[in-house]
Amino acid sequence: MKVEEVVSLSDTTNFNFSTATTIPCPVNRIFTHRFLPAVYLIVSLLGLLGNGLGLWNLWAGSRRNSWNTLSVLMCNLGVADLLYVITLPFLVTYYLQGGVWLFGKGCCRLTRALFHLNLYASIGFLTCISIHRYLGIVYPLKMLGRCQTLGLPFFISALVWAWVIIQVSPDFGFSKTDSTGTQCHDTTGHENLGTYRPYVLAVTMTGFVIPFLIIIGCYCHVVVVLWRNENVDPNLKRRSIKLVVLVMVLFSVCFLPYHIFRNLNLLSRSWQLQGSCTQTSKNIYVSYQVTRGLASFNSALNPLLYLMTSEECVSRMRTMSQRAGQSLGSLWERRTQRQSDQKKTSIILCEEFEEACDEL
Repeated sequence: MKVEEVVSLSDTTNFNFSTATTIPCPVNRIFTHRFLPAVYLIVSLLGLLGNGLGLWNLWAGSRRNSWNTLSVLMCNLGVADLLYVITLPFLVTYYLQGGVWLFGKGCCRLTRALFHLNLYASIGFLTCISIHRYLGIVYPLKMLGRCQTLGLPFFISALVWAWVIIQVSPDFGFSKTDSTGTQCHDTTGHENLGTYRPYVLAVTMTGFVIPFLIIIGCYCHVVVVLWRNENVDPNLKRRSIKLVVLVMVLFSVCFLPYHIFRNLNLLSRSWQLQGSCTQTSKNIYVSYQVTRGLASFNSALNPLLYLMTSEECVSRMRTMSQRAGQSLGSLWERRTQRQSDQKKTSIILCEEFEEACDEL
């Protein structure tokens, strides 16, 4: 099997012969077909388990009327993650089949759209969570009593979803499959590249760069306030610092590399259309595939926010783990006792058999 195939630096081979001959740029497609299925399988399992437990915890809290602004935002974040996680088995199948899409053009569009919907919904709700935490720490007296009703967080959540849908909906206008419908591209074909690049750049600015700058500003001020104020509850300080670290990791590992190499990959495709094929373009393609996998990991890491923002969730998880440990311990004791009883029975039978033999 060849390690490299002569294809363009994109997720598509939907171009005519003349175009193919002008951009003979070999890239490592085998890497993509091995790396992404493994990542997507891990993310689907962790994301389904983590977000399922997180939403269950929120549902259990809603039965006791213990919801607050943070609970509403976390619930929306969990729903966005689950919508994306349920599409991953289709992508795992697609890449394991060597890039052959078996589920139709409509399902391809929906699968790719839900990835970007989850991506920018995650960024939007992480921004809202960060602003909420910022206001609660920096202006606690002003915020006291203002976020007790759930009307405001539901309204903000609706605005976030509306804004994300507005950002993602133009992507439906770009082709996601080839003429046969057997390939499902995460971007679009070369024929639409001239309009797709400005769209992606605009979404990068509005959906990632601006929220990222807002979060950096909020958390820098939060760290300064926590550092200077010695009267802050140590537990709140510890949880806030952990939240700052987790959100920064999410943005630095999952979101930042993806947006950088997504735009660079589109730029390198433009270079190819002009007849350029360099090792830099090949490296950009492989790096872009890696960042696609990293971007999907936000659905597996987001559930950690439940632990960072809710003591009740931590307590419930600790109780569940203790019960599971007790159950396993009890099961192990019963198994050990059963083996001990069987051993004693075997010894008694052997002794009786030996006595019977001696009498004979």
